[in-house]
Amino acid sequence: MPRTAASAPAFPVPRLTPVFRAADSDRRRTSASVVLRSVLEHGPVARSTIARLTGLSPASVTEHCARLTERGLVRDSAAPRRSNGVGRPHVPVELDDSRFLVGGVHVAVPYTTVALLDLRGRVLARRELKHEETGPGRVLARAAEGLDGLLAGMPGHRPLGVGVAVGGWVDRETGTVVEHELLGWREVPVREVLGARTGLPVHVDGHARALVNAERLFGRARGSRSVLHLFVGNVVDAAFATNDEVHHGPRSAAGAIAHLPVPGSGEPCACGRTGCLQAELSERTLCRRARAAGVTDSANPMHVVAAAAAGDAVARRLLVERARATGRAAGLLLDVLNPETVVVTEVGVIHFDDCLAALREAAGTERSAAVLPTSFPDSVLATAGGSVVLDALFRDPLAASPEAI
Repeated sequence: MPRTAASAPAFPVPRLTPVFRAADSDRRRTSASVVLRSVLEHGPVARSTIARLTGLSPASVTEHCARLTERGLVRDSAAPRRSNGVGRPHVPVELDDSRFLVGGVHVAVPYTTVALLDLRGRVLARRELKHEETGPGRVLARAAEGLDGLLAGMPGHRPLGVGVAVGGWVDRETGTVVEHELLGWREVPVREVLGARTGLPVHVDGHARALVNAERLFGRARGSRSVLHLFVGNVVDAAFATNDEVHHGPRSAAGAIAHLPVPGSGEPCACGRTGCLQAELSERTLCRRARAAGVTDSANPMHVVAAAAAGDAVARRLLVERARATGRAAGLLLDVLNPETVVVTEVGVIHFDDCLAALREAAGTERSAAVLPTSFPDSVLATAGGSVVLDALFRDPLAASPEAI
């Protein structure tokens, strides 16, 4: 029977075009990301070299470099290079760090750090805002005011967004601090609140995950196939990345190690038990022990560091003991996760070689070469905040805020 124009097909015809479009969009986003990462890591670098490093075609690299140039993220280098001394010179591309910056916010227990960073993760300006109170509304309002003040001092740059790093349980997808025991925060919509105050895109993550990304992008762990980061401050937590992806788990709850038991520890914990890892290693515990030993009357761990640097043997012993206990925790995580690189952020390890040696010995001498101190000893909290938004930028550079550009 002949089919008329009005006849329906004998079976449904699948509509594949949107799927192809989505796949094409994902492919473009991924390709743009690897091109921008190559420029960050190797620039100034020829387009032909990017093609060789990434496996993309020369035409695709040229297209993505043009798009990234339009967005102000890369630029042609001022110094062309000749290939083997003959032929037309190559014009390499490099990261354009002259136009844009990002805001970084790190919320600690005693204070908030606000900062501005360039696209290479370098801190351009920062301030510490001591907490008058720890209610989230007031803390985030002061952070927004602090960022405004810093931006007023950088008139030639435009912000692409704000990154916020916080300890405790942070849901990256919703931009929410689910729980921060020491601050008393529960279900705080940080992205929503800070976005409304700044008018900028806001990205939120836990500070250990933020620092894993900072190490992968700008630090010693660049190129490492798997990285564990252990953060030891007032909050103690961890993050793990493999094949360039940070593990988050359901609602980004991965890395919660605060209540791991420490054999032999009698430190009381707010959870009601004794001997939890955070209770044993926290800066509050370090400072309390330092006060009890007559080292300082302060609750600032940097005063313990200063006393140790000035030759106080008791202060130095307290820091070495804390580093050794941190090393035992790192060794446990090494056994479970077997990462290629371990990065530890802890004040004693940052400042003293004997603390680093104690950390490595406790973690296991056969793995000592893989255990490193943070790459950002002078700016770790500012870098944590900024790296949250910089990670988002380098993962999807084509989504850089059109309002900023």
